[in-house]
Amino acid sequence: MSLTATMKYLALAFLLCALAPLSNRACFRWKMEPGLTHCQDTVDGTWHAVGSSWRNSRCMDCTCGKCCSGFSTPVGFPDYCVKVFDPEACEYIVHKKDDPSVLCPVHSGVLRK
Repeated sequence: MSLTATMKYLALAFLLCALAPLSNRACFRWKMEPGLTHCQDTVDGTWHAVGSSWRNSRCMDCTCGKCCSGFSTPVGFPDYCVKVFDPEACEYIVHKKDDPSVLCPVHSGVLRK
């Protein structure tokens, strides 16, 4: 194998390792009793059929037995920008501090726990 091909494989392996943490969301689980047909969202108090999925008022994506953060917090953006959370859309919007109509690039983010 040539040095160039080896470098390409190493670069690909590095990229895949760097992207892996981005696919994992902050989650918590709880035990479901066998035979139940519904479960209760502990945040909103709403009841849901086993097998269904929903997003609660804290922007958590849930199923019976598990909830995961439905958004990430942007951390890699220019200093002239600011992040603002939109609770209706469950996402951060990053825009210029002096002009909210101009969106900023976001290079990285972290998951809320």
